[in-house]
Amino acid sequence: MTLSEAEVKHELEITLKEFVGRHRNISDIYLKHASNYKNIINSIGVDYAKLSLERRLLIGSYSTMEYSIESAALFNPSIIEDFDQTFLEEGEKRVIISFRATGEGHLSSIVFRKGILDASNNLRMVAVHKHIDFPIIKKKKSYNKTRFMKKMEEMNIPKEYSSPIMDALPKRFEYYMLKEAVRNILTLDIDEQRRTALKEMTWLVDSYYDIEFHEDSKISGRVIFPISSSESRGIEDARFVRFTDDDGSEKIYATYTAYDGFTILPKLISTSDFINFRIMPMHGNGAQNKNFALFPRKIKGKYAMLARIDGVNNYLFYSNRITLWNNPIKIQEPKYPWEFTQIGNCGSPIYTDHGWLVITHGVGPMRRYCIGASLLDLEDPTKEIGRLKEPLLSPLEEERDGYVPNVVYSCGSLIHNNHLILPYAVSDYASSYVTVNLDDLLTTLIAES
Repeated sequence: MTLSEAEVKHELEITLKEFVGRHRNISDIYLKHASNYKNIINSIGVDYAKLSLERRLLIGSYSTMEYSIESAALFNPSIIEDFDQTFLEEGEKRVIISFRATGEGHLSSIVFRKGILDASNNLRMVAVHKHIDFPIIKKKKSYNKTRFMKKMEEMNIPKEYSSPIMDALPKRFEYYMLKEAVRNILTLDIDEQRRTALKEMTWLVDSYYDIEFHEDSKISGRVIFPISSSESRGIEDARFVRFTDDDGSEKIYATYTAYDGFTILPKLISTSDFINFRIMPMHGNGAQNKNFALFPRKIKGKYAMLARIDGVNNYLFYSNRITLWNNPIKIQEPKYPWEFTQIGNCGSPIYTDHGWLVITHGVGPMRRYCIGASLLDLEDPTKEIGRLKEPLLSPLEEERDGYVPNVVYSCGSLIHNNHLILPYAVSDYASSYVTVNLDDLLTTLIAES
């Protein structure tokens, strides 16, 4: 504030010259960040509204830093077929691949890439856009009181702390009403247990939101960053699936794990265009732990989901509502030495004429992660038709060292030209892919039933 307008202009010119070519709409970012200081500036007797544009831009630059979203790792890929299959040669398929990107501070986000699989299953990636597009964040406006209270019970938030607030709210309440009520009580002298419970209520209401990217942005420039408090330590292992409803309509869903450093919350993403995304927490007595993977279609009129809710075994759920998951059914336990520690899925099941193909992961000695495969009955996935006795994929010697050593892992694969296209993480620092002849794989799985 002590700089003259000439000095402000000089410093701003230097900054813009150095950084304007590295970012998209950096002036808008500076102005947005500067507005966070509006109350502070007004409190020292200066009218923020009367500051010159240059001074506001310079203030914003001091509260802005660059962040390399993939500097530590780019791993745990999930691949789906793109809705757009125009202008391709015969035997080609356009795909979208999501990755878990980890940067400074071990913070994980979701990033996207496009590619084309040719007739020989070679994957040609589209060039990565250099600029990140920041989405518009829209909080959900109203909430169902009954469902919200049920989720608080699942999170073990004591009723003695939540009831004084919830009892006063209508059957459908607005976002700001709960936030304001909690904020008022947090200003009082209350014990730590009550304070934690109230913060968890805020944490839950902030877990619902929509994000919207600019339509002129490239998909590789769209990043789903941690936004709510439940995601403050990262968004982990998104499993994308192209879902076909009973009426033939299609939508993209993804399950992921929100982590705040202490608590895990399974969440669901929905999108139809990879521009507008809706994010919701999942509910129910089974909505806990990791590894949720949605089936690509309903089974006997109900949504179906796989998960590893106890950290060890594979479970199956059915539900009439895509965010509500109760009464899990255990369908797989560790069976072979390479998976004795735990078994889980590596993405959504894949439909084949012979059954649901489920790519699994197993953890064995020295926390070595390998990838396996199982075949489940189409009408009753609790029935295992077959299961590989040996891993389908194990870490090669040159793949064993990395961000997390001795790991191969995937979050979703697909079938192309009668081959399984399986992208996988290489020791949690980079990603690769393999192809597997589908007939050979299914023949082996049925033989090992």
